Amino acid sequence: MDGVLLLDKPSGVSSNAVLQRARRLYAAEKAGHTGTLDPLASGLLPVCFGEATKFAQSLLDAEKRYRATVRFGTSTTTGDAEGEVVDRGPVDFDRATLEAALSRFVGRIRQVPPRHSALKHQGRPLYAYARAGVDVAREPREVEIRALSLVDWRPPDAVVDVACSKGTYVRTLAEDLGTALGTSAHLAALVRTGSGGFDLADAIGIDAIEALAPEERLASLRPVDCLLAALPRLDLIYLGVVDYSVALGIPGQVDDPRVQAFVERAAKIARAAGKAVGTTAMNPAHVERLTRAGVNVLLYGADTWLIGAGAAAGIALYASAPGRAP
Repeated sequence: MDGVLLLDKPSGVSSNAVLQRARRLYAAEKAGHTGTLDPLASGLLPVCFGEATKFAQSLLDAEKRYRATVRFGTSTTTGDAEGEVVDRGPVDFDRATLEAALSRFVGRIRQVPPRHSALKHQGRPLYAYARAGVDVAREPREVEIRALSLVDWRPPDAVVDVACSKGTYVRTLAEDLGTALGTSAHLAALVRTGSGGFDLADAIGIDAIEALAPEERLASLRPVDCLLAALPRLDLIYLGVVDYSVALGIPGQVDDPRVQAFVERAAKIARAAGKAVGTTAMNPAHVERLTRAGVNVLLYGADTWLIGAGAAAGIALYASAPGRAP
């Protein structure tokens, strides 16, 4: 079972619980999600099955988007609605003041991770220390808030849209926003609306998946390569094979007739394929080193890179599509 499921996680359950339920529904031997959502949070949770798990890192590293409800006037032990209220403060600012405060958090900022988080300290998650009443020093971490806008303001609650880098704690952002406004605050609700190129609008709930017929359930999966859509792409066209052995061992003279003959043979293949290729030779010593690494550029032309990979006796040549270069 290989594919990607865009799951709409409900509030009140852990990400792992929803993941395991999905894994059983699809009878998948291997499964993983691409970024934990706290039990309180809901929204987009992309789940990878089988071969897709090999590419999950691209989504773990991707930008995340959230709709957060920040409640001003109270702070809690956990920074969100699950904790006990520990402090209270006034809510005496207007919308313009709130929007001005939001703008100060856009860009690279430093956050102190919350005491109740899964970050590890000496092999144990921070929340384990917090539950035991042990206060552990937490170092600030740099994150990036790429967009932060006010959607609704009905005191004491503000609804904001957040686009941020991985590792951002939105509940810490809520607390810090309260501090900037001279009051207390905590995260009352959180919905992940996007991750990388994926949106919550395209996700499906776990109960809805369970209600599907088996063939419909399979049809709800996206192909593995959807995880690669945001990566740089290079389209290659196979051109042929050139005898490479003659170029080895020549001590770097790019004007050596044997090297020029090698270059011309490669160029001839490219011209036969209708490609415009220059005749610039690389230093054969460099070619050899790159070949041992598995990939080497042999020629460069106005519209085409030629790439070689393979054994020393014969190099398979490929050309990029016009206008593209690796």
